[in-house]
Amino acid sequence: MPEPADREEKGAAAPSSGNGAAAAAAAAILSVNNIEVVYDHVILVLKGVSLKVAKGEIVALLGANGAGKSTTLKAISNLLSAERGEVTKGSILFDGEEVHARSPNELVRRGCIQVMEGRHCFAHLSVEENLLTGAFTRRDGQAAVRRDLDLVFDYFPRLKERRGSTAGYISGGEQQMCAIGRALMSRPKMILLDEPSMGLAPQLVEEIFEIVGDLNAKEGVSFLLAEQNTRMALKYARYGYVLENGRVVLDGEAKSLSENEDVKEFYLGIAEGRRKSFRESKHYRRRKRWLA
Repeated sequence: MPEPADREEKGAAAPSSGNGAAAAAAAAILSVNNIEVVYDHVILVLKGVSLKVAKGEIVALLGANGAGKSTTLKAISNLLSAERGEVTKGSILFDGEEVHARSPNELVRRGCIQVMEGRHCFAHLSVEENLLTGAFTRRDGQAAVRRDLDLVFDYFPRLKERRGSTAGYISGGEQQMCAIGRALMSRPKMILLDEPSMGLAPQLVEEIFEIVGDLNAKEGVSFLLAEQNTRMALKYARYGYVLENGRVVLDGEAKSLSENEDVKEFYLGIAEGRRKSFRESKHYRRRKRWLA
């Protein structure tokens, strides 16, 4: 099983100079190093998790419900204390600085923002007011904020049509767009996107992932994407990590993971070239070859 720390060795082309490792480290906007997370001083949730996200990259964090994906994102955005959790071991570096030396709002100012699971919008505010709350930490003037608001409406034309509507009454897909758009208003370098496909129709899921791909390609925003929809996540990501019971059990290039027989069987329900039934695959934990 490849270790997360070996990622730099699997790039397209290694630098010819002896500073290759240093160059690779400098290119990483996020580096999570062997962290453990404990809730209520008792419950160990993450156990030695390590991962990296390079600048301008989409990385998928895959796993079943309860695997530790959301906890990993909250550790990075420094939101664990709100749920009586803490990082007890390891380190997390964003843009070269330890995140736990910063408050969550300072991290947002530095360019790291999380879009929470469940499409959290201010239900009593309009769509446009929700988007403008994303610029609360900015100090570059109203003109720049309005330019970015127009940019968000370019990427999400549905939001432009519904800009005066109360956010609590728009559709689930539109609320997810609003949440992502609000994050964009902070001018992020990286977005931590938690379960964007949850509860949405397949057509809307495809639309939202296409927009994420466009934001990455055109605006250079890095994404760490926690997602149970493995097929969709690997379609847009370049690299992926598989979490099980708070540990990284598998990682690799997205194309390699999508062709991995274990991933196909355990997360896509496909084995030996055919789609498996739930009854055949539900006891997979006993047979995981990567934990053997």
